[in-house]
Amino acid sequence: MKELLVEQNPHWSNPPKTYAYREAFSKLVSYLPLKQVITITGIRRCGKSTLAKMAIKHLIDEGMNPTNILFVNLEQPLFLEYRHDPSYLQKVLDTYLTLCNPIGRIVVIFDEIQFFDNWQVFIKSKYETADIKFIITGSNSSMLSSEINTLLTGRTLTIHLNTFSFSEFLHYKGIAHANEIERLNNRIQIAIAKQDYLQWGGFFEVMEIADPIIKKDLLNSYAKNIIYRDIVPRFKIRQAEVVERLFYYLLSQTTHVLNYTTLAQTFEMSDKSIKEYIGYFEDVFLFQRIDNFHNKPKERIKSMKKLYTLDNGFLQVAPKQSPGFGQALENLVFCYLCQRDPNLCYRKDQVEVDFYSQQTLYQVAYEIDNDKTRQRELNAFKHFRQTNEQCKLITFDSEPLAGLEDVEMLTIDQLLLDCN
Repeated sequence: MKELLVEQNPHWSNPPKTYAYREAFSKLVSYLPLKQVITITGIRRCGKSTLAKMAIKHLIDEGMNPTNILFVNLEQPLFLEYRHDPSYLQKVLDTYLTLCNPIGRIVVIFDEIQFFDNWQVFIKSKYETADIKFIITGSNSSMLSSEINTLLTGRTLTIHLNTFSFSEFLHYKGIAHANEIERLNNRIQIAIAKQDYLQWGGFFEVMEIADPIIKKDLLNSYAKNIIYRDIVPRFKIRQAEVVERLFYYLLSQTTHVLNYTTLAQTFEMSDKSIKEYIGYFEDVFLFQRIDNFHNKPKERIKSMKKLYTLDNGFLQVAPKQSPGFGQALENLVFCYLCQRDPNLCYRKDQVEVDFYSQQTLYQVAYEIDNDKTRQRELNAFKHFRQTNEQCKLITFDSEPLAGLEDVEMLTIDQLLLDCN
């Protein structure tokens, strides 16, 4: 085990690396002096481990002894036979303490902690008896939240990490965009970047590669890795291939209202099973459903759901001949809005408004040059709009039009960069 710990902690011997800018880093830094356990959740490959390693660099830069910081990725073959024994985490800690003999407060980072059953029992015992700052990461939303709520209530601070935002994407590309002058000076580069981001999303490794075939291969590998490592074993699913087929089929249904009965007939299973499987996908951050708005909570729960994927790149591996840019644009607006409003919903009653959030109605249209398209979007606003509600029409790059009757028009980059 000592060899593994040395391998996973290169900062003990060498200066830590510098990583790409992430907006969540400032929040992480603000949590570091506190006693509470920091939990970082998010889909696999979104950068949770990297964010934790950014904390390592920060702590060392601030003067902490590098050997006072332990990083362990728990999804290692060495740990496989012990995953049902949380006491083995104590052996990992004891091996580290013997190896490094740290003096004073230590920081312990357990990456993908859900790999160990009942990990929270170990964390709670150390939280109360040792001078250890824990940072834990996990790729499973309900597993982390439910188990934290039972044993670690009041002892955790959570950061949910998404794939790269458009602003982070521009930082990575080296395109300045902090103010209007920079955005105007770099408008051509931003225009090229937003097309790339719309199509391929924000997974870092996908961003780094130019070849679209390899990009698709990576996205397919991410999806299958999540299905076969996080869903199938945890929920003891015997027909794993059915879960995979359902995932790819649902990608083609993204931005649409779900019909559970039709899905059940297509996959020859019950409505209940379909709903459970989609819940599993939500649990690992592959998809998210939103409700049709209703003033009564019970009616919202019973309403038909619309489906979205949590990174646009996955749309490129959907079983279809060519990407739908309108579908991709609506999904991208969803990704932006859902991070800011957990109660995001849509509105449908004869006509439909794509999103309703914090007294604002959002319509998404890739372009509005067509009179029929424009009138459809505007008529939906008129149907639903109440006093004190705003209306925003999001396009890819259409110029604002006169006479829109209190409708604010934004291009997708203006929305994503909060330029309004």
